[in-house]
Amino acid sequence: MSTLPTWLGTLEVGNQILSAAILILSFSLFVYVLTYNLHSRVGRAFAALLLGMIVVYSGDVVLPQVDWAENWLRLQWLGIAWVPAAYLHFTRSVLLAVWLRPDRFKWRWLVRSAYIASILFALLALFSNVLVQAPVGPALASNLRPGPLFPLFSLYFVVATLWGGWNLLVARAHVRTHSARRRLTYLLWSFAAPGLGVFPYLILASQAGQAPPALVLILASIANAAVGMMLVVMAYSVAYYGVFAPDRVVKRQLLYFILRGPTVAAIVIALIFIVPRVEAILGLPPDTALTFLVVMTIVLAQILIEVAQPWIDHFLYRNETEEIAWLHTLETRLMTSGDLSQFLENVLVTLCNVYDVDRGFVALPGEEEARLEAVIGDEQEARQSLTLPETQRLLRSTSPDSVFHRVDGYVVRSLINRHTDESMGILALHSTRLPENTVDEETADMIEHLVRRAEIAVEDRLLQLDVFEALRPILPEMDVMQALRGAVPYVISLNREDQADWVHQPEFYEWVRGALSHFWGGPKLSKSPLLKLRIVKRALSGHEQVPTQALREILQQAIERQRPPGDRQMTTSEWLLYNILDLKYLQGRKVREVARKLAISESDLYRKQRIAIAEVARTLAEMEAEASENQDVLPIEAQQNPDSA
Repeated sequence: MSTLPTWLGTLEVGNQILSAAILILSFSLFVYVLTYNLHSRVGRAFAALLLGMIVVYSGDVVLPQVDWAENWLRLQWLGIAWVPAAYLHFTRSVLLAVWLRPDRFKWRWLVRSAYIASILFALLALFSNVLVQAPVGPALASNLRPGPLFPLFSLYFVVATLWGGWNLLVARAHVRTHSARRRLTYLLWSFAAPGLGVFPYLILASQAGQAPPALVLILASIANAAVGMMLVVMAYSVAYYGVFAPDRVVKRQLLYFILRGPTVAAIVIALIFIVPRVEAILGLPPDTALTFLVVMTIVLAQILIEVAQPWIDHFLYRNETEEIAWLHTLETRLMTSGDLSQFLENVLVTLCNVYDVDRGFVALPGEEEARLEAVIGDEQEARQSLTLPETQRLLRSTSPDSVFHRVDGYVVRSLINRHTDESMGILALHSTRLPENTVDEETADMIEHLVRRAEIAVEDRLLQLDVFEALRPILPEMDVMQALRGAVPYVISLNREDQADWVHQPEFYEWVRGALSHFWGGPKLSKSPLLKLRIVKRALSGHEQVPTQALREILQQAIERQRPPGDRQMTTSEWLLYNILDLKYLQGRKVREVARKLAISESDLYRKQRIAIAEVARTLAEMEAEASENQDVLPIEAQQNPDSA
């Protein structure tokens, strides 16, 4: 049996747990930033800063478990030397994000020079004694000794950190909104966390290896706890850069990520360190106790987070509690096509049991032909019954009734929309007995209740589809609004190296719509950002080097790609988008005239017009991607006229 741990042993274990927790937190935030903020300059720079911390704290966790301490202490210098350059990179990126402009050449080279200096310091620490020398002292307080160049590195570290703080102060002075200033204040107070966590303070003290181990461990534990909290605050401030999602989504996403990931992992690590040392108290073999507690912790943590979700959301959205609750309710109540099929299948099974039959189906009308939504029994037989003229008549009836009809061995009833009295589909049971004549009143009421439930489900699903169809055309505008909402100060403006992806920006839709609205002349065409497209530049030679003519030609090509095969039809659905683009923009006709010619309402025309513009934008993006992949192809006009090439 093991004995109770000593005071010094408790401090050692506590410090190891904190170091492991910070390692887990740093790695988790590193992965989070690379997943959600990869396209942000600030996010990439913060990931570089976290990388240095991961290296240093990996050494802190491993050192008590290995004999060759000097090698690990030197390996830690890969992270220690990396942090000052990452500080400059990160804080400069934050400043540029606030200014919304690309970096200047001299500042880019300054940051690159800092990284080169960091790499040189790391190599000196690894392979020489000019920066640090062999460690001295007991294992708990062991550290490398300073070399001749250590004061130079300390000066470099301090200058880089102070310069980073100055960058954040300048950035905070330039922001305009209260929320941005508040987050930059958080960042300003917490940005010292990496430096506080990685700098080797023990080297600064003479004979640091002889310092009391208990004092060293207490100070290290306090510093690690502070670093952990400051890292979370830094991540909160950085998470908003380079994303178009609303603030509430980013905040919730980050908090639940930390709760479900690093927090649970840190608790598990604490158990791994503690359980073997309290074996005498638990009275269980260490492996058994540890396995039991780890599994229980992982399962219970997820349940506790789920149970606490209402209180967590209330804390996050104090001023929007009702709206957020409504959105969550909407998310859980919406019915997908799979949900509808499953629900109708359950209703159909219950009806078959009540009516004592073994087969049945529910069918709904489709765009071209009816489709089986739920089937009990032989599906092929149901499909054959569905093709019968009488079944089709009931399915598409304009004046349906609420009674069962005999059709080829089935009793069939229309599913009726109670608001419009229109047929939404049919429900069929394999029987020749009409329910009205063969069941008692209680069973008839049960059948009526189940049919009504099926009607409500189909009715709700159709209503949801109408809502989705109404929302779909405005999604591009919603993306643009999110981009504009985040443009200052979180979303960094495009620089040269980002231009390859600029067609994927939400503003691209607006540029296409503006150019189409001034298709035959106007500032939205002549000054459009679309003039920078590669495909437009390649088309210049065929249009006497006139950019607007080249852009007009490219837009016309994108519109022509929307043209369906075959002879043109003015009122069919597959020709609708192309006809809108041709009549509205290429021919320049008025909205009322276009709507009358296409036999649709003006409100419907506006909805379909948004979809048509979005398709043109998507086509332009595809054309630009093709041009990027084929740098050496002939210009577009040369491809169209091979004889002139």
